[in-house]
Amino acid sequence: MAEFVAVPLRRLQGDILQALLEEFASRDGTDYGECEVTLVQKTTALHAQLAKGELQILYDADSEQWDLVSAEQAATLLNN
Repeated sequence: MAEFVAVPLRRLQGDILQALLEEFASRDGTDYGECEVTLVQKTTALHAQLAKGELQILYDADSEQWDLVSAEQAATLLNN
């Protein structure tokens, strides 16, 4: 069973956070609709969502992987 840990933004150095956001924004299957969006625009939007608490970074200690998930999904995963 997965053991998730929320990663607070203040715990990540700026360059590390930027690298995580760029990796997430460039994943296969990430769809931003019909119009083209630059990597900078994508990462800026993701950072804003993190700052507002709409997204959270979760780390799965079992698989040693991380993901960005909605606040609602994070609450569900962290409470299990």
